[in-house]
Amino acid sequence: MKANPLPKAPKQHAECIRIRGIVQGVGFRPAVWKIATQFQLSGSVSNDGDGVLIAVEGKSLSINAFIDALNNDKPALSRIDSIERERTDFPDDPALNFEIIESTHSTANTGITADAATCDECLAEILDDTLNKNSNSQNRRQGYPFTNCTHCGPRLSIIKGIPYDRAQTSMDEFEMCPACLSEYNSPYDRRFHAQPNACPNCGPEVWLEDRGGKLVSSVNKNQRYKDPINDMPIIQAALCIREKNIVAIKGIGGIHLAVCACDDGFNNNGSANGESGISAVQKLRLKKQRPNKPFAIMAKNVTMIEQYCYVNDEERALLTSPAAPIVLLKKREVSGTERKTSQLSNDVAPGQKTLGMMLPYSPLHHLLLNVLNKPIVLTSANASNEPQCIDNDHAREILSHIADYFLLHNRDIENRVDDSVVRMMAGKPQFYRRARGYAPESLPLPEGFESTPQILAMGGELKNTFCLIKNGQAVLSQHMGDLENYKTYEDYRHNLALYENLFQHQAEHIAIDMHPEYISNKAGHELANERGIKLHKIQHHHAHIAACLADNQYPLNGEPVLGIALDGLGYGSDGSLSADGSLFADGSLWGGEFLLADYQQSKRLAHFKPVALLGGAVAMKQPWRNTYAHLQTCLSPINSNENGWDWIVQNHAELELVKTLSKKPLATFDAMLEKGMSCPKASSAGRLFDAVAAAIGLCPEEIRYEGQAAIELENCIDEQAWKKANNSAYEFDLSAKQLDPTPMWKALLQDLSDSIPSSLISARFHKGLSNAIQTLGIQLAKENIINTIALSGGVFQNKTLFEDVKQGLELQDFTVLVHRNVPANDGGLALGQAVITAARIID
Repeated sequence: MKANPLPKAPKQHAECIRIRGIVQGVGFRPAVWKIATQFQLSGSVSNDGDGVLIAVEGKSLSINAFIDALNNDKPALSRIDSIERERTDFPDDPALNFEIIESTHSTANTGITADAATCDECLAEILDDTLNKNSNSQNRRQGYPFTNCTHCGPRLSIIKGIPYDRAQTSMDEFEMCPACLSEYNSPYDRRFHAQPNACPNCGPEVWLEDRGGKLVSSVNKNQRYKDPINDMPIIQAALCIREKNIVAIKGIGGIHLAVCACDDGFNNNGSANGESGISAVQKLRLKKQRPNKPFAIMAKNVTMIEQYCYVNDEERALLTSPAAPIVLLKKREVSGTERKTSQLSNDVAPGQKTLGMMLPYSPLHHLLLNVLNKPIVLTSANASNEPQCIDNDHAREILSHIADYFLLHNRDIENRVDDSVVRMMAGKPQFYRRARGYAPESLPLPEGFESTPQILAMGGELKNTFCLIKNGQAVLSQHMGDLENYKTYEDYRHNLALYENLFQHQAEHIAIDMHPEYISNKAGHELANERGIKLHKIQHHHAHIAACLADNQYPLNGEPVLGIALDGLGYGSDGSLSADGSLFADGSLWGGEFLLADYQQSKRLAHFKPVALLGGAVAMKQPWRNTYAHLQTCLSPINSNENGWDWIVQNHAELELVKTLSKKPLATFDAMLEKGMSCPKASSAGRLFDAVAAAIGLCPEEIRYEGQAAIELENCIDEQAWKKANNSAYEFDLSAKQLDPTPMWKALLQDLSDSIPSSLISARFHKGLSNAIQTLGIQLAKENIINTIALSGGVFQNKTLFEDVKQGLELQDFTVLVHRNVPANDGGLALGQAVITAARIID
């Protein structure tokens, strides 16, 4: 009888696997090693400029299972955009095991990870009180403020180049001790190839000094960071904060100023500098020259935040995410039975119904808050209108008149990264500022943009970011601020050079805003001339809508949408925009726009009624000017010599508003309006909010920070007033394809005469404006056979207006696109500029 043949051994295969995405600096190679070892595969994994490269040998089924497991069990901070597999010949000399090999330097096309908040495992190490005073403890990182691993710690803030290896970061000057090096080289350790890995024996050091530069407290490398002794720098810094001092704290992406947030006045002897009778928060406001703008607060944990704010599940997830942004939360009213010492200072966020709250995101912050056990104000350390300090010597130079003490360290911050700011709106997170924790992670572009050439978009003037496009990905920089300040512009140019280096980006096209006076516009011209590449001028509000489309993965060949772009100001054009912007001629100012738009073109369908900006740019800082211009423009009878102000005086002379405005040089303004001198007209939604706010007495003379009048106007509204406004909203005239506030002004003046509360007046305005936007939007959508409406622009960061407009349009069965990953304000402009340019080139 013939014996049955033995079953054949499964055939061995070999593959080259390319993985693209956020796969460097996040523990991706160790994860690949562990999974490959689990499936008994051999080969190697390495980083290069395109991401992660895997050479794998083994059974075909095992390789497939390996890929599935990698997709399911990838590191928390990673993002896989694509996996490309190529079968190769099985080598004559197969690998004996699976190895992690050195990175190769090539053109960078991979994503870079954002700075990440301290993970739970590292936090457990640094706060491990079970080992307190135990000299035999093996936890050398207890109390160490620079603890990190592949799941957390600094990334963008310390990076110099790509690939992301220690030599390409500011950690290159700290040589790892044998214990850290052992962790770094062990695939079984979570610090395997963690580039910033360090401990007290080999890593950065922290110290406390006073404003004169005298050392107050320090810890040498050979000292252990574990016993809560009085000369420990972080303990001493906490004591300083308790004593109502201002402490400058060097963190991950910059230096902050910190004071106790629960401060209702100084102790008996006042402060060290003699400012007795004022709180630490007031002292900070005086010294920083920041009289009104709300401060952000850092609390020890979510439980502490819940003492002061309402926190839902989505907000909790944001707070505790690796990005750890500032989250705007609804303020909780403190009952009279609660102890006064538990209350936040009224000076933290005067007149606000929300608080910007964040959790500690570095070990240093965790250690500090653990000692204090109270929330602190944490605000950027900078001279007035300048970017945040990142350098020790610079901080000493410009902050010595503000800070009493400095908690510093010797790990350089290579790149300034501000805190991100997010708010839950209509059940989804909306960015106010995209920076630490999110930038510079790339955003995949929608379908149709795969073959886009390399593009650099310069962004706007305020809340500036820039954008790089390469290989179907958009890289939006961190928030940098207002470019009108030279120091911010220097930071802007530094980051441009950094990003072009990190991403090996060589722009073939440059996109700019149309406004000729924007610094970003001038910088774009300069770069285009230097490099001999084409410059593209993109209309401001078209860029807002295009950014919203790209943010929603709207395909390149998608049907045009109705774009509703509401903001302060942007250069406009009275017609359709051709690909090169050639129809732009008159330099009119827009700000309340209804656009028929796709990625290539934009046509203005309707807009807010244009009203003069009295004195030009100064009108953006003095709301009463907008009130007078609106009243004079909107209430002047047609075919009559009588002007609007005369009518108001005749009918509402008793109003405080009328008495106040009568003291202004109105004859001069009337002459300016008549002659068109220093009073350009603007269809600005933002200035309408300013005008209404000033009319009811909210910061009429001057605003101290951008959007203050509109923010305080929204904060007027209470729940009862909003319910009443549903049946008594102000009317707007929507004829002639204009949103005209004339009827609203007449009703508002009558409400003022009838002593209607400000809360109800504000609610009627918000509800009436929402109704008008919806009505005009629906009319235009039906006329142009449009089913999709996109909302963008800084005015839509008004939660009350945004949620009401979005809900109203969705109830009429429209698809409403809103921002997801980039801000609706000018922080998203660069993305819109980039994709418009790309679409026109591809076409």
